[in-house]
Amino acid sequence: MASTIFPSSEDLVHEKLVKRNPKSLQRWWSYLISKSHSPFNERLVIYERALKALPDSYMLWESYLGEHLDTVKDLEVTHPQYDFLNDAFERSLVTMHHMPTIWLMYLETLTAQKLIARAHETFDRAFSSLHVTQHGRIWEAYLVFVSHQESVSLETKLSVYRRCLEYDPVTHVEDFVEILLKYCRWEEAAETLANVLSGLDVDGIIRGGIGKFIDEVGVFWTSLADYYIRKNMVEKARDVYEEGMMKVVTMKDFNVIYDVSRFDVAKKMDLDEDDEEEDANVVANSVLLRQNPHDVEQWHHRVKLFEGDVEKQILIYTEAVKAVETMKEVGESPHTLFVAFAKLYETENDLVNARAVFEKAVQVNYKDVDHVACVWCEWAEMEVRHKNFKGALELMRRATSSPWPEAPWIEPEQAHMELYKSLRLWSLYVTLEESVGTLESTRAAYERIMELRIATPLIILNYAKLLEKNDYFEEAFKVYERGVNMFKYPHVKDIWVTYLTRFVERYGKTKVERARELFDNVVSMVNSSDETKRAMEIYKEAMRKVGDGKKLEMYEMCIVRVAELFGVEETREIFKEAVESSSGVLDDDVKMMCVMFAEMERSVGEIDRARDIYRYASQFGDNRVVWEKWDEMETEHGNEDTYRDMLSVKQTVSGSGLRPVKNSRSGSPFETLSTSPVKKMRTL
Repeated sequence: MASTIFPSSEDLVHEKLVKRNPKSLQRWWSYLISKSHSPFNERLVIYERALKALPDSYMLWESYLGEHLDTVKDLEVTHPQYDFLNDAFERSLVTMHHMPTIWLMYLETLTAQKLIARAHETFDRAFSSLHVTQHGRIWEAYLVFVSHQESVSLETKLSVYRRCLEYDPVTHVEDFVEILLKYCRWEEAAETLANVLSGLDVDGIIRGGIGKFIDEVGVFWTSLADYYIRKNMVEKARDVYEEGMMKVVTMKDFNVIYDVSRFDVAKKMDLDEDDEEEDANVVANSVLLRQNPHDVEQWHHRVKLFEGDVEKQILIYTEAVKAVETMKEVGESPHTLFVAFAKLYETENDLVNARAVFEKAVQVNYKDVDHVACVWCEWAEMEVRHKNFKGALELMRRATSSPWPEAPWIEPEQAHMELYKSLRLWSLYVTLEESVGTLESTRAAYERIMELRIATPLIILNYAKLLEKNDYFEEAFKVYERGVNMFKYPHVKDIWVTYLTRFVERYGKTKVERARELFDNVVSMVNSSDETKRAMEIYKEAMRKVGDGKKLEMYEMCIVRVAELFGVEETREIFKEAVESSSGVLDDDVKMMCVMFAEMERSVGEIDRARDIYRYASQFGDNRVVWEKWDEMETEHGNEDTYRDMLSVKQTVSGSGLRPVKNSRSGSPFETLSTSPVKKMRTL
């Protein structure tokens, strides 16, 4: 009782969920599961509420009634609880009248309560409510009921059997005859047997069952074949098996017939197993296509089954493209059928029919715009394979034109209306234009892509590369500029790297202000520490990719902008990158970068770092500037020991030509370089 008055926190959660969405079977079911160990009277309340919200739920009704039956099984049939149970069944049949299981549960409990008249009435109601194909289960229960109830009169029993034989004249005829003989109804028993023996049409009866009991079609066909085998009519039995395999619509029934036929007929007739298996595969495929003619994969499989028979394959493809409805296809898209059909003609060097198939294919209404784009591309690629470049270009121009209002087959919602924005089409189009078109037509194609706003970073790079290749450098830089405004990081990274690299390689220090502006633009997208790192990545990548002769200029410009925008730590990273560079930067340039590096460290009071950098730079030839700067620093910031150390390094380098060993010191600006290949080569 306490759990009802004081619901648990879990109950409150479930209550909240079912109130939020009372039409959700899953939420009601989860609530019931959570109460699986509670008394039935508590669960009953939840069931009643759930069924009020979902009266059409078979799952709820079947579970509710099943639990209710369990609660009364140990009670006397006169207990009032049975009245409540019967009322629940009656309420369930308002919406569950088409469910034979509910009827059978109700009839069973009425029989247990010995409510004979009510049970008779309920059996009749069940026959009236259920479809004739479901009557068989009810008749089985009805015959058991009248046979085992002593209170049921003989005339009532016989009347029920006669009605049943009108529905099914074969299955229970022997039971009916036994009852007649038991009660000495000799005349009716003889008439019944005579009618059965003289008028029994086995073939017709079984075929009637095939049309009536759709769940057991395979069994009926094998039973009919078995009838002819027993009569030693093997050829007729084989015909029945073949007919059955050709007419069934499910693989379950096909497998039933096929498995039985292999043992019952095939072995007796000494058939070739390979031929038998091949025929079976074809028939199985036919079954699947009868079951669902929109199964594209099975149509492809059917074509493979007739490999080598081109005429048959053409007929199959023709049938397939007519049968498959694009909005009902299963698995693959139907455009693959058209493409494969056209390629079959192409392999036979019949380009006229191949083009006819493609022409038909591009007019079909597909679910996805990419499917129709694929057809156009496959068509164009076929033309390219056969050196018809002009035709391929014309196809692409046709496909990428604006929507075709003049085409009568196109509705506003169809994929064709979006085709002109297909990146797949435009990618192939610009490739063809670059290969066989003119520069102007290629540029026009790229510009159209930009207008449609479907360009990718790769298309931006390809467009700019085309312009650079034809010496349109300023136009190329404008394309880069448009590209960096179209995308965000990380997609824009490659565009920025290529843009900075190409600009520095072309102009170097001749357009410093514009270069500075480019660096500023990179930083303009920075508004967090993560994006700062991204901007630094772009700088570093650009410096690595710039041509060898322009690396120093790139480093100098980058260092200036990084110092202004990010500060010492980020600038130190750029200096390390420059000094560590293993190619593209001459030793004299490295030396000058070291002097700049040391001066920066000196300006922020990092004298020890600056001293280590000067020591490192002293190994390079013509280091007069190094000694001057180092001497100036020691005079201002050093002492007798540090000055003597500088003179010692200078004497060692000048006198012996040896390169000095850098003192290892914690926090050295070159600490991260201590294991690099460049460092090992340049340091003793």
